[in-house]
Amino acid sequence: MKGAIFLLWVVVVGLVGAVTARRPVVPAMFVLGDSTLDVGNNNHLPGKDVPRANLPFYGIDFPGGAIATGRFSNGYNIADFVARQLGFERSPLAYLVLKSRNYLIPSALTRGVSYASAGAGILDSTNAGNNIPLSEQVRYFAETKTKMETAAGRDKVSRLLARSFFLVGVGSNDLFQSTATTQGDVIALYTTLISNYTAAITDLYGMGARKFGFISVPPLGCVPAVRVLNATGACNDAMNQVAMGFTATLKSALAGLAPKLTGLAYSLGDSFVALETTFSNPQAAGYENADTACCGSGRLGAEGGYCTRTSKLCANHDAYVYWDWIHSTQRAAELGAQALFNDGTAEVTTPISFGQLAREG
Repeated sequence: MKGAIFLLWVVVVGLVGAVTARRPVVPAMFVLGDSTLDVGNNNHLPGKDVPRANLPFYGIDFPGGAIATGRFSNGYNIADFVARQLGFERSPLAYLVLKSRNYLIPSALTRGVSYASAGAGILDSTNAGNNIPLSEQVRYFAETKTKMETAAGRDKVSRLLARSFFLVGVGSNDLFQSTATTQGDVIALYTTLISNYTAAITDLYGMGARKFGFISVPPLGCVPAVRVLNATGACNDAMNQVAMGFTATLKSALAGLAPKLTGLAYSLGDSFVALETTFSNPQAAGYENADTACCGSGRLGAEGGYCTRTSKLCANHDAYVYWDWIHSTQRAAELGAQALFNDGTAEVTTPISFGQLAREG
């Protein structure tokens, strides 16, 4: 999309969002995944090595007062913008936050719950001990469902879950930590990851989930943390190939799984395709910089690790794709969510868009 067509599309999306904000198109949203979706779970995990976004400058642009909310972003993350497209104000609150406030079930019945955890992987061994892995997030959902049924009855909960939107985004950390080097090793890794991933999906389906919006892994070789390892600052093509291969394998696995699970509907958003276009022509998407962290230090803003109160900030946060050495800015997350809901020629989802998925049934 270019020029007037792109601007018109953004306006239309905005108008649709404004309408749905008054009436959500699904009764609740349940979120499982990693730091791209985490809205504060890790703030409540013990351990000095747990990745947390609980200090400035995280949240510097968050509505209502520039506070660090546990999101690895300068403001909202993509879970928030998916939620807004569905008609909610923002992502449902984090599971551990809701438990601490004794508000888990009221939220689960009216808005949803986020189980996403920074550092989480499909495998329990990924960053073990410093996050809530996917398998445990599924177990937390199972516990939530049992309590929902106690409060509201099995039939009501069954109907609610069948119409709710399950947003899932995980896999990047598993690939980051992989030591696979040969083609055989990579294929074996894919096999293990997909086996665990589809098992989690099947478990959620068995508990009543029917609508799944999946976000694939992005071009991992292009994040500032990886680029900085290259003397030229170029993307790591080998890592990108692994990411692309995993997405292709997941796409095939979902196509094979869906017919076996009656009533399951899904949309797979290809983050790689969406961002690849951005990297090829950042200015067309409104960016000034697509390779450097807005908040960081050293070369590419990636030599100091996470964004901290002592980091150097870029002048225009919306002009950067990346907020810190790995995670996107609020603006990039917003455009990413819009792409997931786009039904037009620039569609990056398969077999349907997130918007079509939300309206199913």
